[in-house]
Amino acid sequence: MSLPLFPEASPSQLAEPVSAFLERLPAAWKSALGGVWRDPRWESLTARIEQRREAGAVIYPPDPFRVFSLLPPEQVKVVILGQDPYHGAGQAHGLSFSVPAGIARPRSLHNIFQEIAQEFGGDPKAFSNDLTRWVEQGVLLLNTSLTVEAGQAGSHAKWGWEVLTDAVVQVLVDGGQPLVFMLWGAHAQAKRPMLEGRPQILVLQSNHPSPLSARRPPVPFLGSGQFLKANEWLTQQGLTPIHW
Repeated sequence: MSLPLFPEASPSQLAEPVSAFLERLPAAWKSALGGVWRDPRWESLTARIEQRREAGAVIYPPDPFRVFSLLPPEQVKVVILGQDPYHGAGQAHGLSFSVPAGIARPRSLHNIFQEIAQEFGGDPKAFSNDLTRWVEQGVLLLNTSLTVEAGQAGSHAKWGWEVLTDAVVQVLVDGGQPLVFMLWGAHAQAKRPMLEGRPQILVLQSNHPSPLSARRPPVPFLGSGQFLKANEWLTQQGLTPIHW
């Protein structure tokens, strides 16, 4: 009896080629990002990920494009840029910094909620770890790399995901709508030059909310006041603020 090509995958890991998710990408994003799919760097990236998957690597999240299925480009008001998905079992679910309900709260998300409570009040223990509610209000939760291997932070960080994430930023910037960009950490801040000279864009940046950097200079995440600043700016633009 022949063995299956792949062992049975956990529901929390990537179980299909990345190209399969491209076929299901909503039309608005698929059309806006059309140039990416013809770029040799995209072909190289997806081939490399598939090679690792075929070799038995456990890759997260199960759907790297999930955030795009929840939020069309014209409805984006805030972009939060992180680094790469969580690399523990069951954590990453296609939205940066978010984990499904019932999964233990990662330290980065703990710090995010601590900052929100400092700015707006409330008990962080009562906040849901699933940030889908933010996406539904217009917050694009995007990592600069959309896949990672189990237990290996940054393992796909220089594989070419920038060809997609740069294009996403460019599409949003060129759309002309008011936007807030929150750039957390060096990977996210590398995209700042794309945002310069755009009066319709507010850029807020700080260290990553990771416990390794959240309190460190030059711009500590904790105490940065970014969520309040974002809401004040959105209100000035005539947009509904985010219920963080």
